[in-house]
Amino acid sequence: MCLGVPGRIVEVRNRIEAVVDFWGVRKPVRLDHLTEPASAGDYVIDHSGYAVRVIPPRDVADTLALYEVLLTEGGEDPIVRDVVAALL
Repeated sequence: MCLGVPGRIVEVRNRIEAVVDFWGVRKPVRLDHLTEPASAGDYVIDHSGYAVRVIPPRDVADTLALYEVLLTEGGEDPIVRDVVAALL
């Protein structure tokens, strides 16, 4: 199963790579698949190391809340396992 995971851009190293924070885990993420520019503080959806979209500011809180529920209440749900594995 393929999942995108939301994260906050901490630092843009150059125009094609950023450091993104996923609940305290920081990973490099490529930005060159985005159709719009992204900068530090923006939230993106990461899929396999590539940001696939910038989350509009109005949707950030709802998106993060959904993932918080998934990560804290999912138990042995296979989707939760995929999300957690993507963060590691």
